[in-house]
Amino acid sequence: MKVITVRSVPEDTYLALKRWAKINRRSLQEQVKCILEREVQLVGKSPELQCQDWRTRLRDRDWGDITADIRRERDR
Repeated sequence: MKVITVRSVPEDTYLALKRWAKINRRSLQEQVKCILEREVQLVGKSPELQCQDWRTRLRDRDWGDITADIRRERDR
C-alpha cells in the first residue's frame, strides 16, 4: 500500500476531518482514507476514458441519414 502525505491543510478542514472521524469512530487517517476511496468510486473513470467507452459502444450503431430525416419532417 502506498503512503500519501498532505501538507498545509487549512485549520478548519483539519478540525472538520477530526470531528467526522470521531463521529464515525475512526482514526483521522482512516477517515481521510475513507473519503478518498469514496471519491474515487464516485468519480470513476476520467472523462476521456468515459468518452472512449461510449464511442466503442456506439460505433456499430446505424444512425441513418439525419439530413433525409430532417427533409422528410419539413415536408410533412
